[in-house]
Amino acid sequence: MSRGCRPALLSMASGSPPSQPSPASGSAYVPGSVSAAFVTCPNEKVAKEIARAVVEKRLAACVNLIPQITSIYEWKGKIEEDSEVLMMIKTQSSLVPALTDFVRSVHPYEVAEVIALPVEQGNSPYLHWVRQVTESVSDSSTALP
Repeated sequence: MSRGCRPALLSMASGSPPSQPSPASGSAYVPGSVSAAFVTCPNEKVAKEIARAVVEKRLAACVNLIPQITSIYEWKGKIEEDSEVLMMIKTQSSLVPALTDFVRSVHPYEVAEVIALPVEQGNSPYLHWVRQVTESVSDSSTALP
């Protein structure tokens, strides 16, 4: 079982890494083509439901849940403090609008936090894996009717 949004683990028998996902020949990572999106949720149950849904819909390749964060913010004229779960979502930058729309449609907050930062650099095989896993959604979202 893969853990931590890793596309594969070391082969236990040989101790060597399995073959890496192969990007199209000659293609290099385009800085900013993958994003890390952040969403806060009121609890782990909500975060897991949203995380599973965005991965199943291929709006994300991977979601990390970071439990027990403390958020301090102003809301309707009052300073609030809440315990939340932070979702770190890896996706193609082109899918951020669709990801945002989906999260807003299922999130219990009146105003859901969905922010995304472009990934400029990283482990190239991992970044290609993120694109590969979400490719079919990206292709269909740009297809003409």
